[in-house]
Amino acid sequence: MDEPIQKMEKDCSAIVDAQFPEIEAHAKSGQITKSFEQLLVLEKQTRSAADLASSTRVLKKFIQLTFEAQDWKLMQEYIVLLSKKHGQLKQAITRMIQESMECLEKTPDMKTKLELIDTLRTVTDGKVYLEVERARVTRILAKIKEDEGNVNEAADIMQDLQVETFGSMEKREKTDFILEQMRLCLLKRDYVRANIISKKINIRYFKETEVQDLKLRFYDLMIEYSLHENEYLQVCKHYRQIYDTPIVKADPAQAKKAVENAVLFVVLAPFDNEQSDLIQRVYIEADEVDTPVYRDLLKCFITTELMRWSMIEQIYGPTLGQNTALATGDEAARKRLKELHNRVVEHNIRVIAKYYTRITTKRLTQLLDLPDKDCEEFLSKLVVSKTIYAKIDRPAGIVSFAKSKHANEVLNEWSQDINGLLGLIEKTCHLITKEEIIHSITKVI
Repeated sequence: MDEPIQKMEKDCSAIVDAQFPEIEAHAKSGQITKSFEQLLVLEKQTRSAADLASSTRVLKKFIQLTFEAQDWKLMQEYIVLLSKKHGQLKQAITRMIQESMECLEKTPDMKTKLELIDTLRTVTDGKVYLEVERARVTRILAKIKEDEGNVNEAADIMQDLQVETFGSMEKREKTDFILEQMRLCLLKRDYVRANIISKKINIRYFKETEVQDLKLRFYDLMIEYSLHENEYLQVCKHYRQIYDTPIVKADPAQAKKAVENAVLFVVLAPFDNEQSDLIQRVYIEADEVDTPVYRDLLKCFITTELMRWSMIEQIYGPTLGQNTALATGDEAARKRLKELHNRVVEHNIRVIAKYYTRITTKRLTQLLDLPDKDCEEFLSKLVVSKTIYAKIDRPAGIVSFAKSKHANEVLNEWSQDINGLLGLIEKTCHLITKEEIIHSITKVI
């Protein structure tokens, strides 16, 4: 253990310049031990003088000489030793660690690389001034584990770091790191943690033009998460954000793909006030790109007219079948196709509820192209969600869409109607009197 050192703030650059050639000569002649003995003496001098520039040069020289000698074990020993020196300047240690990290890609084998990474992670652990270097080394380790097929281990390694608290890390690198954490969580199928991590990113940062690539990566990951959770309205919003990116709008093919997916998923989303508002916005965006089939499909859902599922399949089926969300043929794609059928049926029920006060169940099944049991199931679902009001009289075979009114409500409506009628009669009398006066004046003249 070194004895306490009193800092003198002395410039040692002349001493370092004078001794480096001799140290390098000893190293090239094979006297590596002698070189390190001289370096240790020089290191103590520069550390005692608190000379940052010279101390940094000396520490980096340790790494360079061990690398040239390909003595990786010795490099690791000196990294640990020098980082523990009493009074060692933090900036000098940081430069030494950075120099060591540059050697990671030049290691002779994977075992040596993992040993060096483990040494660097040990040295940087718990040191705030080395938090960025620790994060970078950790990411390299996670990539190695992922390449080996250990996705779970790679994700766990990345979760150990809370980079959002790192003040010395640049915002872009910090966001990139968080996106990598999200990606590994999704690969691990840890969707809950992926959603929690996504909250760490402030999406207002994506308004900057320099981070468009990060924005696209973020929303691609969010789409993957939302698809797993069957949050179709959220998927639509994510695609709209992708479309709103300048580099996407500049590419007609990407812009078209983004709008088509936004149309598809806003249609798949269950009806509510938010979906009703969003579908109008997406329809405007669909006019901006060349997507006639998707625009016409969207128009069918906006217009209060009945749709036949067989006609939807015939007209739009071939085009929708080319969309990646429906074309994969897996269980998820089949489920989305069934959801599209459900949305068509629900739209038709809302249209019928708007134009009918009462309808027979036989006629309802004809309009919906569904058996009685399925009709009742869809009706019940929309009534429970308070989308429509309906009552089914099974013995009579009648569905009523008109709400039963209290006697006071009926009386109030009758009173309002009578007041409105009397007002019209009074206005008409005034107009007739006015015409008669004008006519009599004209006749006199």
